[in-house]
Amino acid sequence: MHHDDIAGFFATRASLDTNAYLELSFTFECAGDPRAAAAHLASEQSTAQWQRVGIAEDFRPQFAAKVLELNATPLPAFSVPLAVTPPGPVHRCRAVIAHPHGNFGARLPNLISAVLGEGVYFAPGIPLVRLEDIRFPDAYLAHFEGPQFGVAGVRERLQVHGRPIFLGVIKPNIGLPPEPFAQLGYEGWLGGLDIAKDDEMLADAPYSPLAERATRLGALRVRAEQETGVPKGYLANITDEVDRLGALHDVAVNAGANFVMVNAMPVGVSGVRALRRVARVPIVTHFPFIAAFSRIPAHGVHSRVIARLQRLAGADVIIMPGFGDRMMTPPHEVLENVQACLEPMGPLKPSLPVPGGSDSAATLTGVYRQLGTVDFGFVPGRAVFGHPMGPRAGAMSLRQAWDSIAAGVPVAEHARSHPELAAALG
Repeated sequence: MHHDDIAGFFATRASLDTNAYLELSFTFECAGDPRAAAAHLASEQSTAQWQRVGIAEDFRPQFAAKVLELNATPLPAFSVPLAVTPPGPVHRCRAVIAHPHGNFGARLPNLISAVLGEGVYFAPGIPLVRLEDIRFPDAYLAHFEGPQFGVAGVRERLQVHGRPIFLGVIKPNIGLPPEPFAQLGYEGWLGGLDIAKDDEMLADAPYSPLAERATRLGALRVRAEQETGVPKGYLANITDEVDRLGALHDVAVNAGANFVMVNAMPVGVSGVRALRRVARVPIVTHFPFIAAFSRIPAHGVHSRVIARLQRLAGADVIIMPGFGDRMMTPPHEVLENVQACLEPMGPLKPSLPVPGGSDSAATLTGVYRQLGTVDFGFVPGRAVFGHPMGPRAGAMSLRQAWDSIAAGVPVAEHARSHPELAAALG
């Protein structure tokens, strides 16, 4: 790319109508001139060939992605071993690129094809690149419905205010027929769970058909509401082929589910958006497949980008990897994902973040302190359904832990007079 051509892919914010552009934050490692690499990154994701041969025209002013910021630091070599290494001196770069959303419109598959597609990951001289963040102008967000219920709507539905929302993943997650599965959920509700949920791997299976499972859990949910005097949620997993989502939503909701869950990336965020257009209950999204392209810091996409896309598509609740060694997610990344759910995003409602993984009454204090808000969901599985005194006691242990936190009493001290909590703490 000639010097003049490179200059055509650089701009200042002041020179652009920012309402017409998304802002993309990238980190990348390149060989050769970093300015040329950044220009290629902008060019390849937009108008790589900006004029016809022999005709004096230039599509770049309207259609090109533009580099707004670029910082480069020399490296001795690429940080990850590569099968094919481009020649030239290596740099690690940070770049902010403005991408005109008029190129693809308010269509999620086309948006993803532009900002996470061939042009980004096959740009010349850039074998390692990561989309760190994406920011949408209000003019673009105005075309999206976003969450139908959001944090406030989910709280209203459950009549839960001023504390986290407690979910429990019914375990064993795979193999139980509907009747004993539903009984476990019922016990959890009686102990204080707000929502009993299907595991993300529990499908509309022959041994547990969704219609029967939702019918049994729906009936016991109503019974638990009558016995406890507070609303309860049954979250049915309806993850399936995209063309079945609407029908399975109706099956689950008509049978008694009052929340539905889909695995966001396996069905695609466009599938989530299609479900949002017909859903009568809050949509919960789960995180299978996300770590496959977000875990390595040098390449892929930061998981907060996927959180933003799920919120854009209409997820009311977003389950994400949480704190703790098992989830292999740095604490700062958990917090960045939570922020992506709750921070202002044009006219879109906030989504309830649910950072999960190996949580229990013993981890609740730490999670709450790190998040600094009550606007989150807490989603143990075995801590409730594998509690030595049973699921009702497992759910009670969570509520007892929160009571102690709210009262400013150490959880271990509160456990002395609460055997359910004591057993959870081991």
